Amino acid sequence: VLLANPILHCTIMASKVILNEQGTSVTSTVKEYLNFHDDSSSSNEALRKTDYTTMINHYYDLATDFYEYGWGTSFHFANQGADEGFEAAIARHEHFLALRMKLDKGMRVLDVGCGVGGPAREIARFAEVHVTGVNNNEYQVERAKKLTAQLGMESAVQFVKANFMEMPFEDNTFDAIYQIEATAHAPDKQACYAEIMRVLKPGGVFASYEWCLTDKYDAENEQHRKIKKGIEEGDGLPDIATTTEVVEALEAAGYNVLEQRDLMADFGFASDIPWYDRLVARYGLKVYNLQHTPVGRWVLGKFLRALEYVKLAPAGTVEVQEFLQTAADNLVLGGQTGTFTPAFFTVARKPE
Repeated sequence: VLLANPILHCTIMASKVILNEQGTSVTSTVKEYLNFHDDSSSSNEALRKTDYTTMINHYYDLATDFYEYGWGTSFHFANQGADEGFEAAIARHEHFLALRMKLDKGMRVLDVGCGVGGPAREIARFAEVHVTGVNNNEYQVERAKKLTAQLGMESAVQFVKANFMEMPFEDNTFDAIYQIEATAHAPDKQACYAEIMRVLKPGGVFASYEWCLTDKYDAENEQHRKIKKGIEEGDGLPDIATTTEVVEALEAAGYNVLEQRDLMADFGFASDIPWYDRLVARYGLKVYNLQHTPVGRWVLGKFLRALEYVKLAPAGTVEVQEFLQTAADNLVLGGQTGTFTPAFFTVARKPE
């Protein structure tokens, strides 16, 4: 069971990637990343926004293999029907986006913050469009290219390493643009959306699943503040915007907002499995739930320390597992309290 555990397997894999492929210390990378979220220094909050590319790259250097092994190649959440498999729910979430954008055969589409390309490949196949994915993490871009080549989809999907705040595309290049839980990393929402508008053709639509604080979030509530901080630290975020702030940023950037709603709150049925269910601590036969329980964490931590001791895992592997667990804990609390959503859905149009 331990060797089949996704967190165990992937923290070791991620650590080996950093140590062997990137030539840097896992321990030092973890320390540098966590330093961004140490609010004992007042400068670190500002640093998360001014030096966000370093913070995000540290995060994804550490977390990518965990995501891929434990979640698949589409790094996002979705509510799941009671009679629906996890992979089917993930694909449906992407198809919904394509349908609401009214994609048509042959369109040129941009995926902002594309991860390792799962949604780009799915949407290219589903809507018969050409998708360009942009991502500032070199390891993820190379993984995306490799996975796409294995499927023989290079003619329909391509990837570019670039910062989505400053993209290397001409004005008015794409017929449609989407982002799935990626611009949560943007240090300035309005500037990010304005850059997306720049490369979008007049009349084109930008559709988004944005990580947001909901109307239930109370900044005066200590538990709510801890949940917010835990999500930021565990997921490499400079801050988390409210749904109102996202809409205001879209409008300030010049879009006409056509649709806005929390897809996790008002789409689905009473029998649906919530988006955070795979992260819930639960004893049973499902390893992805068992690993989050106190017993599962204790055993995993001890086992990882032993692997570090005998040099089968690089030093720092336990720390990777710990901050990924911080993410899981607080995402569950955010979902259960209704103070956080990973899918505030918007469709916005660039004026003609």
